[in-house]
Amino acid sequence: MSAYRVIARRTGDWWALEVPDLPGVFSQAKRLEQADEAARESIAVMLDVEPDAVSVSVEPVLTEEERAVLREAAEVRKARAEVEERERRVMQHAASTLTRNLSQRDAGRILGLSFQRVSQLLKDEPTRRKTRRSRTSV
Repeated sequence: MSAYRVIARRTGDWWALEVPDLPGVFSQAKRLEQADEAARESIAVMLDVEPDAVSVSVEPVLTEEERAVLREAAEVRKARAEVEERERRVMQHAASTLTRNLSQRDAGRILGLSFQRVSQLLKDEPTRRKTRRSRTSV
């Protein structure tokens, strides 16, 4: 399968598509999601092959402002993922610590989680202690 880079530039209400490796191959699409198919069809016509035999990578041309806001969004997503991972580790540790002396239901109540979620956290914890302190009955 042949792979081609496609440059997509917004012109008015359309995306103008250009294939730098194949001079003279141009196409257009109303929406960016249609660019892959339009570009593959144009390339296929030029090369006299089936569109399924062509793979494309569409690269939209963006303004500096658009690129900057995308970078910022990527940074925020990365930070959120890191915080979520930290929260997961802390909650695993909390669930493990609490269930040494409490039931999963009680630990869940204290943590504001369902007992099923506590069970999940305990199952996924890499260093889960297999033993619990024994409780003495009065």
